[in-house]
This record gives sequence, structure tokens and C-alpha cells, in this order.
Amino acid sequence: MRQSVPWMSALCRAILLLAVLAVWPAGQAAAADSHLSDFLDRAPLAQILPGADRLGPVEGSPPAAAAYKGDTLVGYVFLNSDVVNSTGYSGRPINVVIGIDTEGTITGAKLVEHHEPIVLIGIPEPRIRAYIDGFVGSNPAAGTFPAGKHGPDIISGATVTVLVLSDTITKSTLRIARSRKLGAAAGQAAQDAAAPARRSLDMSKTGHESWEQLLGDGSVRHLHVSVADVNKEFAGSTDPRAAERPEPGPDDDTFIDLYVALVSAPEIGRSLLGDSGYDYLAQHLAAGQQAIAVMGTGRYSFRGSGYVRGGIFDRIQLVQDQNTVRFHDHDYQRVANVAAEGAPSFPEFGLFTLPQGSDFDPAASWRLTLLIQRAVGALDKVFLTSDLPYQLPEKYLTAAPATATPEPAFAKDAAGDNPLWMRIWQQRKGDITILGASLVVLTLIFFFQDWLVRRPRLAYWVRTGFLAFTLFWIGWYGNAQLSVVNILALANALVSGFRWDYFLMDPMIFILWCATAASLLFWGRGAYCGWLCPFGALQEFTNRIAKRLKIPQITVPWAVHERLWAIKYIIFLALFGLSLYSLSNAEQLAEIEPFKTAIILKFVRAWPFALFAVALVAASLFIERFFCRYLCPLGAALAIPARIRMFDWLKRYKECGNPCQRCSIECPVQSIHPDGKINPNECIYCMHCQELYWDDHRCPVVIQKRIKRERLQTMSAPPPLASSKPSQTPKNPTGENDHVG
Repeated sequence: MRQSVPWMSALCRAILLLAVLAVWPAGQAAAADSHLSDFLDRAPLAQILPGADRLGPVEGSPPAAAAYKGDTLVGYVFLNSDVVNSTGYSGRPINVVIGIDTEGTITGAKLVEHHEPIVLIGIPEPRIRAYIDGFVGSNPAAGTFPAGKHGPDIISGATVTVLVLSDTITKSTLRIARSRKLGAAAGQAAQDAAAPARRSLDMSKTGHESWEQLLGDGSVRHLHVSVADVNKEFAGSTDPRAAERPEPGPDDDTFIDLYVALVSAPEIGRSLLGDSGYDYLAQHLAAGQQAIAVMGTGRYSFRGSGYVRGGIFDRIQLVQDQNTVRFHDHDYQRVANVAAEGAPSFPEFGLFTLPQGSDFDPAASWRLTLLIQRAVGALDKVFLTSDLPYQLPEKYLTAAPATATPEPAFAKDAAGDNPLWMRIWQQRKGDITILGASLVVLTLIFFFQDWLVRRPRLAYWVRTGFLAFTLFWIGWYGNAQLSVVNILALANALVSGFRWDYFLMDPMIFILWCATAASLLFWGRGAYCGWLCPFGALQEFTNRIAKRLKIPQITVPWAVHERLWAIKYIIFLALFGLSLYSLSNAEQLAEIEPFKTAIILKFVRAWPFALFAVALVAASLFIERFFCRYLCPLGAALAIPARIRMFDWLKRYKECGNPCQRCSIECPVQSIHPDGKINPNECIYCMHCQELYWDDHRCPVVIQKRIKRERLQTMSAPPPLASSKPSQTPKNPTGENDHVG
């Protein structure tokens, strides 16, 4: 049953008016594109390209400014967003001014403007700036990074914003180097022009070799890292905490023995996998698709645990020129034993197929990069990399037909790559499947709610299990906590140029938003707030613990409670209005949501933020879902469009509220008015009132129906038959027969 709230309608009209007034000027302001010249004052030349003393005009395609020392060309300066698409999750470009020298090496990079929701991504802005500085000294055209540096996709707590930064810095630098024929790009082009016909894999080689022969001719390559080696490398790390936590054990102990081979080469594949194993592999490889075998032993696992949690092998990657291939669980197959004669036993033997379209040339050299990590804090890790180079022996190669000549990896246009959002979705297939299945389960719970609530104990455990999944998997594992910042970014994108790929960068968030938007038409805000919000689940579990511990619960008087509802709407309106002027400022003030601290960073944060989040969780010890009721701007934002819902699924009796008050008294968040009407803007759809609706031992209305039913059954029942047994009544002490007259 719907509740008419006049002030809520006024809020809706006010928001609509603000949006209409904001569209024209904001759209006009956004029409002007940013260019390098707009940001040169924020990126001093001495920081971007040390040694240069002046810049020429911004020119060429893609545009860049030549940098000179006197009259000598020393490099180029450019804006990443002038060269490639650098749009982040906010829907606005992430602008980085980059300097490169005449060899194509990055000499400096400075983040000059962004509109990313830093308050949500889980990484402080200074760390992102430091991450950008980590590209200095790298040469994407040559596929090299400074000694001790890791690849661009490797960062503790990587997020969409970091992935966009990595992608745009690397690709924009590569395109400028190619267009200006700098360093490795020019050398590779000349080498390709003068090179003889390319070679390809000879598929006619079908013999077998022993393990010793495979190692001897380089068909299998080996990397050995001892405990002493790894401790020495970490001792030279720029983070002193790494040296303070050395790997225990004798120096000559094996940290990892790593072996790699190209098993799509028939002779190598048959030797390592056996004939049946290779035939099975060949049947599942597409034309031109390749596969490698990785074998390991020692105390350090090349698989890690990332592929179990998220389907990503985060400790190894294949690198060929500037092309990097990361492996996922769907690329992986575990193999029990090496078939080659004399081969040792490996506790880890994995077969990895390279994704189609990865532009891998089996005839060219490549390397397997092993990422070694060391924890230095609760969430912080220090990384170092070790490379295992591989070159297929000449005996497995043959001259390639002219039509089969592959395009050099460095020459592929960045625009021809799969969009970044698509690659992210492919990487998170496992997470997407689990989330999709959970949403199907939740939909079934709602559609069959009458069947479920008639079984209160089952309903309790179903809800408890789903909330636990929401908190631990969606929240603390998946970091898929929706926020009012997402809504502010969407509104900003609508007035400045909407593009779907802006919001496809994080599949978990995108899917949850789609599900939430659809659920508003059916169940209002309760589907998300009551079942899919990790912080809401945390508050509910906290309150359950409090009740078990007999902590007194505070019942807010209705007159006060009803007025406190308005606070969250005021907060949302203030944030929304501010976002029309400055999205960045609105994002900072959106810290009133403790989601980043409690869910994304798991309370590991500066003490003021942690104290604020703990205080809000502590408040739920005494008032269930205190933050949801009175302060949550996201809940307010969802409540406004939820008023257009098309169905009323929550059943009520005409006696609800007059005289019966049981539902309104027992509602966990006091969303039922004293007159018995449910306020859908405050309901979290816990379905407790529906349990009462069907319960003939708790709901007075149903109790009366049960009593009447039982009375009718008693009255209509046939009288009991007379007993055939002789009477057991004792004789009358007077000796006379009993008589009823």
C-alpha cells in the first residue's frame, strides 16, 4: 500500500528543477575539449623532461610538442588524452602530461587533472601519483622497464582507475614514439623492412625427446631463484620494510625452480604431455592459437591464490615486445605429470592457452615474467620481478608464407585493441558468473516470498546466508559497494557527454547498478538496501550480536523518528547540488558514507576515518541500521525514483494499525507507520511483517481466524462413540443401583 508524503514529492520536483537548470551551462562548459596547452602551467618542463629548456608548438598527429635544449631536440611532451581515450570511471578524462626522450623512454609524467571518485577506489591519491612516477624510465616501444620496476598492471589493490592509467600512459607513449620514429620503434621498423622472410612454427615435427634433451637444446627453459637471491633483491628495494622481513631458511634453499616451454610446438608438446595429451590440446586450440607449459617447484608458487579468488594468475605474465598476456582460470589446465623420459616430478604443472587475438608470434623471442611479492603490512606488498627468457629453437621453425606474415606487435594501432572495459570483463568472468547467480537467487526469493515467509526458521537462515554472502563476498572480497558517488558521476556524465564504456569499467558495480535499477520498479529501494548493501549487512549483523548480548535497544519515538528521516534526503540534495558545480568536492564530502573505510579498506585507514566508521557501526548496536535510517545519501537517492514502483508485494490487513500495532512495533527499521501503512521509501524488505501476516500464532488477525476455524471444526465433528466396555464406576455404597432421573 503506497504512502503519500507531500514533502517527498517536493524533493523530487526540486531535484528535477536543479538538473534542468544545470544541463545547459554544464553541457556548454563540457563542450570545450582539454588540450596539452591547457595544462602546461601545471606540469613544469623541468619535471616532465629534465634538461629541456623550451617547447615548440603543439603539432602533428597525434599532437605533441617538441622539446629542445638550445637548438637540439631532446624529446617530446604530450597529453595522454590528446593521443588515446583516457576516460576513467567518472566519465571524464584522466589527464596526464608525459615527457619522452628521443629513444622513446618516459622521462616524466604528471597527473594534472582527474575527476575520479578517489574516495571510493581504495587507494589514496598520493599512491596513484607515485604509481604514475613508476613509469619514468620505461620504454613501451622497447618493452622495457627500469630495473626492479614492475609492469604497469601490477599494483597492490589495483582498481579501475589504475588500469586506465596504465593503459593510457603505455599506449599514448607508444603511439607518439611510432609517429615520431623514436628509438626502438624506428629501429624495429627498419629491422622489419630489411629482415628476410618471417619464420613460422613447423607443425611437421612430431618426434619425442627426453627431459635432458629438451633442457639441452632450449626447448625447455629454466629459472632458479634461491632464498639468498630473493632476500638480496628485496634488500635493494626502495621500500626498507621489505628488507626487514627476509625469507627464512638457509640461503641455498630453493625459493622457486621455474620451467617454461612452448607446448603448441608438436615435438615439445608430445614430449611433455604425451601423445594423448598433445592430441587433446591440439583439438582445443584454434587455428594459430598457442599454448605454453609452466612447471614449478620450491616454496613459492607461481600460481598464487588469485586464480582461486578471482580467476587471475597474478604472479606470472607473458611479455613479447610491448605485448603483455595475463592468464586466467579459463586459460588454465592442471597437468599431473611430465611425460618426457627422465623428467622430475613437479607439484605445479600448468598448461596455459594464450587468448585468441593476443598477437603472439611463436617464432619470436618472449619472456615469462614472475612476480615475487612480499607482504610488508596489512594491505601493502612490495614486488619484484624476475624474467625467464624463451626463444624457440631453430629446428622447430620454417619459413612462413608471405600471406602469413604477421603484423609487428609494436605496429598495431592502440585503437585496434579490445576496449579496456572488455578486457576487464573477460578477466572477471568468474566473479560475474557468481554475482549473476546470486541475483537470480535473490529474485527467486522475492517472487516466492509467500512460500518462504510461511516457514520463518527457513526464512531466517536464507536471509542470514544471503547477508553473509553480501558482506563477505560482494563487499570485502569484491569491493562492489555502491555509493552515492556513482550517482553523482552518472548525473555529471549525462550533462557532459554520456558514454557506456565509462560505466562498464567495473563489471561488479555495473551489474549491481543494473539490478538495483530494475528492482526499483518491483520492490523499491529495499532490494538493494536490505539485501545487497554490504555496509547494511554489517550493521544488521552487528545489531544481532548486540541483541544476543542483551544490549538494550533504543526505540526512537515516532514523532522524532519520522523527522530524522529527512536528514539523509538533505544530505543527498546537498551533495547533488555541489556535484553540479564541482564533482571533486562532492566526492570528498561523500565521505559521510563510511563505505570506503568499512568495506573497501576494511577499516585499515587513517584514524579519523576509521573512528567515524566504527562509530556508525557502534550506533547500530543500539539502533538497528542507524546509518541506513537517518544518514545514508545513497538510500535517499534510491528512495526517490522508487516511488514509481509498479507493484505492491507486501500484504496488509484492514486491521493493521487499527487496532493492531504488532508489525509497526516489530519492524526492524520502523518503516511502518502507526496507522499500519508501510513507507516504501524506508522499507528494507526484510519481510518480517510478511512472516507475521501469515503466522496464526503471532498475528492477532490470523489468530482470530484460526480460533474460529478450530471452533467450527470442533462443532462439526461427530460425537464420540459409546464405549463397549462395562462401566468401571464403583458400586453405590448404599447397595442401590445408580440411577439418573
